[in-house]
Amino acid sequence: MSADDVMGSPLAFSGQRLDWRDLPRAVRTRIAALAGAQVTAEISANTGFSPGFAAVLELSDGRGVFVKAVSPDQNPVSPELARAEIRVAPSLPPQVPAPRLLWSDDDGEWVLLGFEVAHGRPPETPWRPADLDLALDALAVLADAAPLPGHRLPSTDVSLAADFTGWRTMLAAAPGVRMEAAERAGELGGWALENLEQLVRWEQDALRVSAGTSLVHGDLRADNMLIDHEHAKVALIDWPHASIGAPWLDLAFMLPSVSMQGGGDPQHLFWSHPVSDGLPMDHLRAALTGMSGFLAYASMQPSPQGIPNLRRFQRAQAEAALRWLREMA
Repeated sequence: MSADDVMGSPLAFSGQRLDWRDLPRAVRTRIAALAGAQVTAEISANTGFSPGFAAVLELSDGRGVFVKAVSPDQNPVSPELARAEIRVAPSLPPQVPAPRLLWSDDDGEWVLLGFEVAHGRPPETPWRPADLDLALDALAVLADAAPLPGHRLPSTDVSLAADFTGWRTMLAAAPGVRMEAAERAGELGGWALENLEQLVRWEQDALRVSAGTSLVHGDLRADNMLIDHEHAKVALIDWPHASIGAPWLDLAFMLPSVSMQGGGDPQHLFWSHPVSDGLPMDHLRAALTGMSGFLAYASMQPSPQGIPNLRRFQRAQAEAALRWLREMA
């Protein structure tokens, strides 16, 4: 992230961030040692859902570094996600527009990551056409990428196996739970409830169609991108969910959030993108069903520690995904 662009966020959803002064002294000392210079200033990132510390640090020698620091005290899952991002970093090929991991450290409690500073700002929301065009171009590059040899990334169908069961879980639940899910899905809830058995059938194909050999980010949204219009570039950030799967998945999974943030019709955007060439419609429908079921069911759960807005965001994404899915019914 750039020091000039993390200051203002167009997004209303974020995790609870720590400031530099909130970090234990020993952690701050360790970060300075890893960075190779004393920290003179910080500019905190206020987008994204991960709690903990995330900021561009200005160093006494004039350099900058983007640092993440998390411990179980902020959220019990966050350290594992940080460790996953460390494992992913060596797998990213140079053509993928992602900031390079410079160093990392893990003492069993605090996990620290230092990235090169990527210049740009989060996309404006509602999405501007110029921002969206650059983002869609970046997804075309990503769709053609494969991880570097020796990678340790899981297959997408394996990594999503536990998630893409939302509609089946709701079908097996008590009627009251199903009604709650329908109410949370807003205007689309009644349609989902009436078509629940059909959604279950489509969901059962989601893992099969997700398989492939391309690098998949797995969690692309506006808050995981930085737009640099001066150089016509996009940086894709936050990679803990990376896997190997179908090249069109990142586009399909991102478009519901684009739609809910004013970016346009996902059906048109998907089928006009080159990654959709030759794709059977039922493959997209199955993957979208898996995703919408995960989001709808997850939005009913208690808020995770340190991430109070996540369930609201998931609910909005679920509504957008269901709206798109209904067009393909």
